[in-house]
Amino acid sequence: MTSASIISKVWSFCTTLRDDGVGYGDYLEQLTYLIFLKMADEYSKPPYNRNVGIPPEYTWQSLKAKRGAELEVHYVTLLRELGVKKGMLGQIFTKAQNKIQDPAKLYRLIDMVDETDWVMLGADVKGDIYEGLLEKNAEDTKSGAGQYFTPRALIRAMVECVRPEPGRTIADPACGTGGFFLAAYDFLTEPKNYQLNKQQKVFLKHETFQGNEIVANTRRLCLMNMFLHNIGEIDGESAVSPNDALVADGGKRYDYVLANPPFGKKSAMSFTNEEGEQEKDGLTYNRQDFWATTSNKQLNFVQHIRTMLKTTGRAAVVVPDNVLFEGGAGETVRKRLLETTDLHTILRLPTGIFYANGVKANVLFFDNREASPNPWTKEIWYYDYRTNIHHTLKKKPLRFDDLQEFIACYNPMNRHERMDIWDEQSNPEGRWRRFNYEQIVARDKTSLDIFWLKDKSLADLDNLPEPDELAGEIIENLEAGLNSFREIVLALA
Repeated sequence: MTSASIISKVWSFCTTLRDDGVGYGDYLEQLTYLIFLKMADEYSKPPYNRNVGIPPEYTWQSLKAKRGAELEVHYVTLLRELGVKKGMLGQIFTKAQNKIQDPAKLYRLIDMVDETDWVMLGADVKGDIYEGLLEKNAEDTKSGAGQYFTPRALIRAMVECVRPEPGRTIADPACGTGGFFLAAYDFLTEPKNYQLNKQQKVFLKHETFQGNEIVANTRRLCLMNMFLHNIGEIDGESAVSPNDALVADGGKRYDYVLANPPFGKKSAMSFTNEEGEQEKDGLTYNRQDFWATTSNKQLNFVQHIRTMLKTTGRAAVVVPDNVLFEGGAGETVRKRLLETTDLHTILRLPTGIFYANGVKANVLFFDNREASPNPWTKEIWYYDYRTNIHHTLKKKPLRFDDLQEFIACYNPMNRHERMDIWDEQSNPEGRWRRFNYEQIVARDKTSLDIFWLKDKSLADLDNLPEPDELAGEIIENLEAGLNSFREIVLALA
């Protein structure tokens, strides 16, 4: 059975459960619990004979042996008991709840999972199945799951540019469902890139990746996604921490940071007031290693990521437009970033590629450096893949091939030997252009928000986009404006 057919079979059962009010995300969670238990059962048998730490009364066989109300009660108890265990087991089942109230349908799901020998499936097949389910879940915009799902084409392009090397560490302080880890893993195991020896394979499996994800449901999906891709062990320690990465400097330094931190301008924490109602309060992180104190979480993530890097470390980070032009703390962060790192490349991204509507984002590529009296950034190369570019999630999604031109300009094999493929004299409409340090710091608030291409859609009526594309772009711009307005209101609250 192919991965596509298994995805179709596994996902088709969700339509039945949706009639009972079980959403995509809830269904995916239940699958995660059950697939983990089934694989633990397979590992407990020859030739593996491994003890994963699941008590005998809560094994896969215990679930299969029950029916009706007895099954439902047992499943609820199982989830609760496994959630207090240590290591990977406890993280998978943290705060786990049964969302399938019909015992007959729960048993059907158990039976469906039982039909597949998951351990025997190749890591690529298991990974494709789970990634396919995650992407389908992200497409359900009402659930908000898309905010944890970065377009895989963009992630792959970022990894291709950074070109991580074997035996090096990779971190993501807001790892969502683990997209950057998986893309880096695929790159490192691709034979045309590297021929890994035994020691490098062990390091890749157990020591390469480290992440943070504060949302328990998302964290369990990330851990399962990594495990199914052959990262970590079923009875090992979790590579993803539940701690808020911004609270403190963890002390460890990494060779690479690949990240798309959560959008939304103001950090906040939830608390219960005296009336028992949930409220949110702005968070300001007071850290000695930060250049500026602010409640803007994107600026805080940029500062934190710079701290996380070794002095030879490299980062590729997705940030919203406000990081490029915001004054106050934003200006301070940009100036210090230019001084202490080599911020060498900025990729301007189009709207219509994220599941959150109206998002205008960029990718910052920078290399950390040792302390120096002179700024490390000498020039920044820009690639404008936003102006006159139209993408939609369903009809024209972003593909890896769409970013091939950018990757060629980036010149991953040796970015220090880049060329002016489109210089200003011969082609003023070129998307690839560089600006030196003096030009950047002379701009108001040291703004990195630079454009030079003209929007042709309004100037040339004969080449207007299709009506649905034009309507979609208008909607995205309106939503982006509303999001900006909400952020201002929050900042003033």
